[in-house]
Order: sequence, then structure tokens, then C-alpha cells
Amino acid sequence: MSTLTPAAPRRDKARTRAAVAGAVAAALVLAMALDTKWVKSGGAADVAPGTFSPLAYGQKTFPIVQKAILGRAVPAPALAAAIAKDPAAAAKQYGVPSGVGVEYPVSFTGTLGDGDFGNYDVHVDGMPDTPKVALQTGPAIMGTDLRDATGTIEFGQFTNQIDYQNAGSALNKEMKKQVLSRLDTSDLKGKTVSVVGVFQLTDPAKWLVTPVSLEVK
Repeated sequence: MSTLTPAAPRRDKARTRAAVAGAVAAALVLAMALDTKWVKSGGAADVAPGTFSPLAYGQKTFPIVQKAILGRAVPAPALAAAIAKDPAAAAKQYGVPSGVGVEYPVSFTGTLGDGDFGNYDVHVDGMPDTPKVALQTGPAIMGTDLRDATGTIEFGQFTNQIDYQNAGSALNKEMKKQVLSRLDTSDLKGKTVSVVGVFQLTDPAKWLVTPVSLEVK
């Protein structure tokens, strides 16, 4: 005489095992989610560990550079007179050697004239006929004046030349974001502005100033 084992208990056990397995899997997924750092695409943290992040560098370093330039800026007429009188002494007292020219922090209030690709001529009271003063407002900010202005940012701090160049570009972009983004830089002709910025003296006849502070009056 054969004995049949009821199927119901086996089905109940199978359901129990499935439920337990499902609960364990759900708990594992939750734990993984809680332990995951979500990174915004293109954000400062969206880089592999150990990789140079221009965005993060610009955000961290621009305020430091800005503060240094604001603290050392020389009124434009006084700086022009010092350079004309004794370039070497002026460079030693006010400037930072950089490549082919000296970086000078400068301040002025003036009226903007014609603009060409975002570079405006500036009439500054008390300035001689030469040098002419120009202010760059973008959209493209040229040069590495912000990187080189303080003398504290050096090639040896970076892994390679590309990162060193990207550092300069990152500072320019952060300056645009913090200083220029609130202005309509396409329509500044005739406006009076107060500026603190920096320029590299490569052309004695013209200063092209990169601002770190720009107020339209």
C-alpha cells in the first residue's frame, strides 16, 4: 500500500523560501543604493579618482586669486607713472614675473568706448595717452593672467602641461561665472565702470585687463 505525501506543505515551503530570498535581495539592493554616491554628470565630482578636475579647481582657487588681486591692485595712473619712470623697480614693487612679461594687478574707474569681440577700450582719468587701457569681458577670456597673477600657481603643482593649461582656463571660466554672468557684456559702450583686474605687460602701448571685480555705475 503506497503513501502519498501531501503537495501543499511542499508548496508552502517553496513559497517561504522564495519570499525570504526576495526579502534578502531587496535588502541588498537598498544597502547598495544607500552606499552609492550619486554624481551629477559634468559636475565637479564627475571625474575618476586622482584625475584633475578643472571645474573643482576653478571653484576652489578663483576666490583665492581674486582676493590676492584685490589686495594688491594699484590705481592705474600711479602704476603707469611707476612703469614709465623705472620699469624694473615697478616690476619688483608691484608685479609678478611670468613668461614673457610681468603680471600687474590694477584698479581703475573709467568710461567704456568701442568694443571688439568683448574687448572694450577704457578712458581712465589721469592716464597718459600711452598706454591705452582695454578690458576683456568675453565671451572668450584670453590668456592665463588669473593663473599667473599671484606667483603661487606653478607648473610643478600639476601632473602635466595639459592640466596646467586647463587650470588657467578653469579660472577664466569661474571668473566669468562669478563676475561677468550678471552683466550684459555686449552692451557696455558708454557705461562707467569700476574695475579691479590684472594684465601682463607685453605691449607697453596697451594693457588688456582681465577683471576679477567689475561694477557698472
